[in-house]
Amino acid sequence: MDYDHLGLSEATRIQNELRGRIGPGPMRHEIRTVAGADISFNKYETAVYAGIVVLKFPELVPLAHALVKVDVYFPYVPGYLAFREVPALLRAWELLPEKPGVLVVDGHGTAHPRGMGIAAHFGALTGQCTVGCAKNILCGKFEDPPPQKGSASPIIYKDAQVGWALRSKDRVNPVFVSPGNGMDMDDSLQLMRRCLGRYRIPEPTRLAHEAVNRFRTGALAEGYRAYDDGLFML
Repeated sequence: MDYDHLGLSEATRIQNELRGRIGPGPMRHEIRTVAGADISFNKYETAVYAGIVVLKFPELVPLAHALVKVDVYFPYVPGYLAFREVPALLRAWELLPEKPGVLVVDGHGTAHPRGMGIAAHFGALTGQCTVGCAKNILCGKFEDPPPQKGSASPIIYKDAQVGWALRSKDRVNPVFVSPGNGMDMDDSLQLMRRCLGRYRIPEPTRLAHEAVNRFRTGALAEGYRAYDDGLFML
């Protein structure tokens, strides 16, 4: 996937075309594994670090990871970050010998001005069931959910629901959940509730973030690694 030399008008055309490939769900398959995906880069540099961590579901026990470094030349433009992130994420995806039931991406799905955040973009290209879980809202408004962990309120954009503000930990700022591909609004909320741990960031993307950071500092090597003993040893 080469997006390096696209202009924004062509990128917008691609987003609009990919939106037609999105399957809104509901999910119809049993989930036995879930994966988290995270990407790290400096907006002024070409190197993009991508990682996917696969977990057993619903136990959320880490099973494996895939890490890659890719040079990307598409510029940093809010609303078009998928064009920087997806090529690297696809490379990490290709390293996985068995694909997870759901991929949770650190970013948005439908909660995007054109309905095509990175989770939706990736799902449209691969057909994979995806959901976005972001730390910050990109578009729309929401009422603050109740302070208890697991509470949620809808995100509304242009008079339609595009996602959820989910309280992932008691009395902390919510995260922002939206379906990417192969699931509906209710599926995305119910799945992410089952991925919550002790931290604000749900376990799949939290562990992917840790892996990518360790990779970026040189503590982990590029490539695929399975945890035969069931222990996630970062």
